[in-house]
Amino acid sequence: MAADGTVLASARADYPTHRPESGAAEQDPADWLTAVGRVTASLADRIDPERWRGIGLSAMIPTLVLADAAGSPVAQAIIWEDGRAEDFGSALRADFGPDDLYQRTGQWVDGRYLVPMARRLLAVAPELKARASRLLGAKDYLFGALTGEYLTDPSTATGFGCYDLAADAWIDGIADGLPALPDIEPSQAWRPLRAEAAAAAGLPPGIPVCVGGADSVLGALGLGITEPGQVAYIAGTSNVILGLSGTAAADPAHRYLITPMPVLGGWGLEMDLLATGSAHGWLAGLLTGGDQDALARLAAGVDPEESPSFLPYLLPGEQGARWDPDLAGTLTGLHLGHGPGHLARGLQTGIVAESRHCLTVLEQASGVAGGVFLAGGGATASSLAADLADATGRPVSPPDPERVDCSAIGAAMVAAAGVDGVALPASPPAVRGVVLPDPSRAARWDRLARRHEATLAAAAPLYHRAATADGSAAEDPKT
Repeated sequence: MAADGTVLASARADYPTHRPESGAAEQDPADWLTAVGRVTASLADRIDPERWRGIGLSAMIPTLVLADAAGSPVAQAIIWEDGRAEDFGSALRADFGPDDLYQRTGQWVDGRYLVPMARRLLAVAPELKARASRLLGAKDYLFGALTGEYLTDPSTATGFGCYDLAADAWIDGIADGLPALPDIEPSQAWRPLRAEAAAAAGLPPGIPVCVGGADSVLGALGLGITEPGQVAYIAGTSNVILGLSGTAAADPAHRYLITPMPVLGGWGLEMDLLATGSAHGWLAGLLTGGDQDALARLAAGVDPEESPSFLPYLLPGEQGARWDPDLAGTLTGLHLGHGPGHLARGLQTGIVAESRHCLTVLEQASGVAGGVFLAGGGATASSLAADLADATGRPVSPPDPERVDCSAIGAAMVAAAGVDGVALPASPPAVRGVVLPDPSRAARWDRLARRHEATLAAAAPLYHRAATADGSAAEDPKT
């Protein structure tokens, strides 16, 4: 990115997610380093590395890396999609006090946070205890590989489950007995690219590498969110709904997360729908050979009220505004007249209905009720902006095709602020235009929202663990 905010070049490298058992989602950190090398080499071919002023980092959270004293991983990384540590998350909330923990951390700490993930991993693989000396997030590991130091930032620290928002420090006692946590520094802090990493990446040593931030908050920054009340809607593997607020006001029902916003200041009030782009990819794999654009075209030809009701909790479980780890994907209302387009439209409608629920809760609980700014790549159906506008009654700015990788853009903005004190201009919302809600479709979306909630009310008891007469957990009915 240039100093005026223009994106000069971009590159991408994919890597696999491994699912060795039910509920598992793991990645190999070595694949991340290989991807970094491929990307930096591609960028260096187009932009002379001698011109590079700094490197910004962004990464998914929470993703666990246990590493040894030299920074080498001792096991596969466990990413945020992994649901195997739910019992450890429940135990942490119970031990600390769930409401107190939420007030201190701004998080409803479940099994997808790093402390519960680490406790589960060390319980099932105790041989790792002697080797693991660092407990890191994905970005913390990458920053260490590039600079030789292991630091995290406040937005990434929220994913550990033990970061005190007000104190900007780890809470004593929660991570006792676990490997050491990284030090916390601001997102704009930087360290020089070490010689060994520079050689591997094909770059000159000494380029400042900024600590950066979580993909959600940097995505909102790169999207152009600047005013309290505005909402970023970042559609990817999961969908992030993040409203910008001037205060860290907690929700008594813990239906959103609270995350510090780098550079801008203020707070992101965040809800994350776990299986959205990944659900589109899964259904495209079944119906269109993996072509998500073809799946969107199928959906576009179907009236949403003629599609089956599709609850999109395919990971399984849902965060968003519900925080229910037991929910599962559910289809109801199927008949022989339904075809692939009805299934595609049903999934899209279910995601929009869930998004409407989140935005309604966010407004009621915090007062955040501004326009929605949409970002996303292949996982974003062409009609999503219109659907969101009609379903929520809010203006929606569609994605800017020139600024697809909003989290990377936000990371570059943070790097510029940290290295040179430069505030890069965000993409002006007016450039992207706006989709206004169609009042004639409001009643339809009211009906679809009621159908969604009714389907959820009927389906949820099928997946929740039954209670026996003595209050203990019985066999899970979904088996």
